[in-house]
Amino acid sequence: MSGWTAKRFWKEATVEEAEGGFTVKLDGRAVKTPAKAALVVPTRAMAEAIAEEWQAQGEKVDPSSMPVTRSANAALDKVAAQKDEVAELIAAYGETDLLCYRAEKPEALVAQQCAAWDCWLDWAEQRYSARLSVTPGIVPILQPARALVALGKRVEACDIWELAALHDLVGLTGSLILGLAVAEGALAGEAAWDLSRVDEEWQIAQWGADEEAAELAALKKQALLHAERFWGLRHSV
Repeated sequence: MSGWTAKRFWKEATVEEAEGGFTVKLDGRAVKTPAKAALVVPTRAMAEAIAEEWQAQGEKVDPSSMPVTRSANAALDKVAAQKDEVAELIAAYGETDLLCYRAEKPEALVAQQCAAWDCWLDWAEQRYSARLSVTPGIVPILQPARALVALGKRVEACDIWELAALHDLVGLTGSLILGLAVAEGALAGEAAWDLSRVDEEWQIAQWGADEEAAELAALKKQALLHAERFWGLRHSV
C-alpha cells in the first residue's frame, strides 16, 4: 500500500469521489493497495469505514486493526486477478456442504443437527431451486448436478467485493448454504456461526472446552462477522 509504513505520517484521512467509486486520501495523498493499484471502492460507506481505520491509527500503524482495508485490498489485488477461480472455489463447497453430513449417533446429536440445519436446506431449495442431499457419516456423496449448477450461478453473479466477503462467510462456516444465507440477509452472521458449531458445541458439552481451541474459534467468529459487515458495506450507500 502506498505510504504504508510502521509510523503514522498523516494527519487526516478523508474520502473523495473517484472514477468508479470512492477513494481514501491521507493528507491529500491517495491510498493504494499493496500491489500499487488505486484503492477505489464501490460505496461511500466502505470508503468511510476504511478512512476511519486509517484515522484511528496511533503513532505506529497496526494492520491487524484495519480489517476493511485488508478486505478491500484482497478484492482488488487477489480476487480481481482470478475472479473465476475464486468463484469456483467458493461454489465447490456445495459439493461437501457441512449441512449435508450428519452424525449417525447419538440420537440427541442427530436431532440437534436436523433441527438446526434442515430448514436451511429447505431455504436453499426455495431460494435457488437447489436441493442438496443429506447423508449419515463423512463419506462424500455426489450432490445433484442441477443443485450445484444453480448454486454455482449465484456465486458467479457476485462481483469482486461480494466474493471477498463470501469467501470467508462460506469458508469459516464450512457451508455454502449458510454463507449465501448471510449474504442474502436471511441469516445473521452470529446465528450462522452458531449453526456451523453444532458438532463442536456438542463435544464441548460432553467433554469440556479446550482453551486453545476456544481462542481459535473466537478469532474465526470475529472474521466471520467482519465478512458479514464487509458484504453490508458493499451494499450500503
